[in-house]
Parts: sequence; structure tokens; C-alpha cells
Amino acid sequence: MGKTKQLKMTSCQTTIQILAISGSLRAASSNTRLLQAAALLAPKEVEIKLYQNLGELPHFNPDLDDSKISAVLDFRNQLKNSHAVIISSPEYAHGVPGTLKNALDWIVGSGELVEKPVALFNTSARSTFAQASLKETISVMLGRIVEEASVTFSVY
Repeated sequence: MGKTKQLKMTSCQTTIQILAISGSLRAASSNTRLLQAAALLAPKEVEIKLYQNLGELPHFNPDLDDSKISAVLDFRNQLKNSHAVIISSPEYAHGVPGTLKNALDWIVGSGELVEKPVALFNTSARSTFAQASLKETISVMLGRIVEEASVTFSVY
């Protein structure tokens, strides 16, 4: 077994910043609600911020990867400024929702997930294909999946 890397904080930092991304755009999404609950229950030294603009990201186009699209720049900046990421996603037709995959495509070349700890939350024990796909995608992007923090909450 490999060593578990700890989040490193400098003496000026007092809060661990975690960006939470829901793969669902539904208003009543169980994935979004799970992330909101995690934010409410987080200890005072941990701030979990829910990313709100998944649906605002344009369709990924490699020709525009270096452009200054404000929604893309904001997403990348929020990821860059976080110490870790939590992704909670539904499964649609045995896959990751297109909006979430699109968001991940926007950061393949820019590298915001490289060596960043990532936990995967799941609200359905039946959603195994999307979870496996997310693990593969994040691993290829050199994100560090934290298995101990990745959990399935069966809400159905």
C-alpha cells in the first residue's frame, strides 16, 4: 500500500478549501443536496464550496482551449484555488452526464487536477458505470482519487 498524502497548509492558511461539483443540473438533485449537506457538516477548518456554473460552460472545443472564455477561466480558477475536489454525479445511460464530462474536458490541457485529491460521492449503489468512468478520467488527468473519502449513499 502506498502512503496517503496529507493536504499541506502553510502557516497563513487557516481553512482547507474544497470545491464540490455536482454532475447534475436538476433543481432537486440528490447529488447536489448531498454536497450541500457535506458543506453544512464540514468542520470549521474546512470550507466546501459548491460550484454553481456547470451548465454555463460552453461545449468543449480544443481550438478554443487557450481562449479567454470567462466561464472556463472561472472554473479553472476555482479548481486551482482549491486544495481538493469532491464530485457527486448521477449516471445517465451507464455514463457520466455530458455536462460533467464537458467540464472535465476543459481542464485536461490546463492541468488543474494534476496531483489534486479527488473524492467521488454517489447517491445510488446502482451507478457503478459512471463512477468507474469518472475514476478512469480523473486518473488519466493525474488527479489523485482518495478511495477512503469516496462513498456511496443509497438514497433510493
